[in-house]
Amino acid sequence: MEPNILVINPGSTSDDIGYYRGDKAVFEVTVRYSQTDLEPYDGKNVTEQLPLRKKLILDYLIDHHVPLKEIDAVIGRGGFIRSVEGGVYAVNDQMVSDLESGRYGGIHACNLGGILAREIARHAKCPSFIANPVVIDEMQPIARYSGMPEDPRLSIFHALSQKRVARLIADKLERPYEEINCIVCHGGGGASVGAHRQGRVVDVSNGYEGDGVMTPQRSGAVPCAKLVEMCFSGKYTQKDIRLKMRGKGGLAAYTGTYDAKELEEFINTGKKRPGSLIHCTKEKAKEALDAMIYQMAKEIGAMAVVLEGKVDFIALTGGLMHSKYIPHEIGRQVGWIAPVYVFPGSEEKDALRDAARRALENPSIVKRYS
Repeated sequence: MEPNILVINPGSTSDDIGYYRGDKAVFEVTVRYSQTDLEPYDGKNVTEQLPLRKKLILDYLIDHHVPLKEIDAVIGRGGFIRSVEGGVYAVNDQMVSDLESGRYGGIHACNLGGILAREIARHAKCPSFIANPVVIDEMQPIARYSGMPEDPRLSIFHALSQKRVARLIADKLERPYEEINCIVCHGGGGASVGAHRQGRVVDVSNGYEGDGVMTPQRSGAVPCAKLVEMCFSGKYTQKDIRLKMRGKGGLAAYTGTYDAKELEEFINTGKKRPGSLIHCTKEKAKEALDAMIYQMAKEIGAMAVVLEGKVDFIALTGGLMHSKYIPHEIGRQVGWIAPVYVFPGSEEKDALRDAARRALENPSIVKRYS
């Protein structure tokens, strides 16, 4: 009998939730949070959002007449724990402590995945898991050099999404993932671009803390000298600077909104939604959007160099790829490198569900976090 699995995938501006009775989806929903919804939590530890997000998940279970006692497993997106190898991990006290404290440098919403999984699993009296967290580290040694020994480049990326999409395309091409070279760009509230060489992500942009491209709400890499000047100017606190890097950077800083769909509507029509925070002209809005696209394409080009031009395909995934304009423009700029495949949204729910199913079928594969 196929198990009943609840999947929880928190993102910086949304929650992707699915409940499955065997192969049948009882519900799949992406809940998007507005800037107003998240404003009270600006600059705070993301775990303070736990009651808001937990209540929403429980409400969906009630609305779809899902009794907690029928759930066989809850699996959440992996967050910022210590660097680990890929696989399925049981959520335990040590993991929750590390996720809540941000001990390993991250207070992103993905930290809530493991915490929410265990919270709801306790009510349901079933196991809780995470799989392929963002801190999977397969980088080649030369890629770790940053120019400052005290500040090496780190492997923090959308590992679950990137590996899932890469495997799906490899399957379509009837080739093992472990034998192909590809580049995967995940674009959402955050973005990461990875060079996959024969099953390992040998280089990847850490889109979480000041590396890689700008996104709807993150600054990406910025000129260092000016940033240092700002830090010591006395005008900003550490919290202010971090918000400029993550939360109020990128498109939000240039246009007033991190909602790419709203921004495209404004660019196309010149009309703003009621209560819109957009504070620029549609010409400037388009220029900012095109700048983000340009940076993504440029990063893909850089990863082609990492793979020495031997690229079997390029994959574009994440929430931003629901747009027709964004993936089209990226594809136009990088299509000369390799064939481009677009997977809008995320394959993360399916990847998590499959991981939980494997864990229940074969408990020996479940790894212990310590």
